Amino acid sequence: MAEKKDVYETLGISKNASQDEIKQAYRKMAKKYHPDLNHEPGAAEKFKEVQEAYDILSDTNKKARYDQFGWPGVDPQAGGFGGQGFGGQDFDGAGFSDLGDIFASFFGGGARQRQSSSAGPVRGEDIYSQLRITFMESVKGVIKVIPLSYYRKCSNCRGTGAQTPRDFETCPRCNGIGRIRYTQQTLLGAMTSERTCPECNGVGKKIKVRCTTCNGAGYERIKENYELRIPQGINNGRQLRLQGKGNPGKLGGECGDLYIEIQVESSTTFKREGNNIRIELPISPLDAILGATVDVPTVYGIEKLNIPIGVQNGDVLKIKNKGFKVINSDSFGDELITLIIKTPTSLSKEEKAMYEVLRQSELKGKNRPTEAYTDKVKKLYKL
Repeated sequence: MAEKKDVYETLGISKNASQDEIKQAYRKMAKKYHPDLNHEPGAAEKFKEVQEAYDILSDTNKKARYDQFGWPGVDPQAGGFGGQGFGGQDFDGAGFSDLGDIFASFFGGGARQRQSSSAGPVRGEDIYSQLRITFMESVKGVIKVIPLSYYRKCSNCRGTGAQTPRDFETCPRCNGIGRIRYTQQTLLGAMTSERTCPECNGVGKKIKVRCTTCNGAGYERIKENYELRIPQGINNGRQLRLQGKGNPGKLGGECGDLYIEIQVESSTTFKREGNNIRIELPISPLDAILGATVDVPTVYGIEKLNIPIGVQNGDVLKIKNKGFKVINSDSFGDELITLIIKTPTSLSKEEKAMYEVLRQSELKGKNRPTEAYTDKVKKLYKL
């Protein structure tokens, strides 16, 4: 066997890379070389190398064996290697092409392949992606029209890939078991282990006569502009599930699901706190002392707020039912307003005189300043 490239080099990472760094590198490389997105010569082969490297490094046990023994320590066909597409058959790179049309608006990655030695239907993998929305879209809800590509069972063979239910035969290589045993020389000597049968991809069956409608794939690709309804009040990180919009199954198995994680952009004015919304409201010292009625921004428009007499810096007032809608409920959170008393940095003559009267009044206790003192202040400031 020809010497294979180092898996760390394939993903462009160091041997000390964390699992998050491994996943990020995998997504970047897979997007770069996916056959649906890159038609240059050698891209498909490079994509297989990337998938193979990630399968090893994302599995703790395989990674440990690879780090200790290199390629002899791992099975190069375990976990779905061997050059087939996602889901065990070559579906033109179904794992990423399901989202190939929407890379421009949000990025998704395929889940790892499930392994099965059963000759029965195998459900397809779930896939995941992200979608960014604005803060106000999360408040009020929105319908996003996204170009989506997914699979459904072939109308003729119902996903089996065979022309009729009789057009199957037992795999001659594994005798229907779906796995084969092999012996490999390692640094510890000869080791015997099992791997997925490369002839039937682990299902134990082979198709004798392919379906003429789907050419044996079992599934048809559907492309549409999908209306994704994002509910009012959705929070950052919430996942929306699109049933049956994931990777295709095998032998008539149901398609997996597509999970879209919502990423909510932050707001310069409002901050979410559970289902409540927080804002800061600057007020003047006079409004804090005398009280006032002021206009306050909310996500639903301007509201009047009564500021009571004698509030302190940092006090919190509430406007009820002006927060986020509680999902699956008719109730709403509140808007919480933190008062920030702003001291003026410059004063007019009239304002200086007013504050001087207040200061002298405070120095004399609670007694009101005399009319003579007030006239003295006016004269001092030439009012």
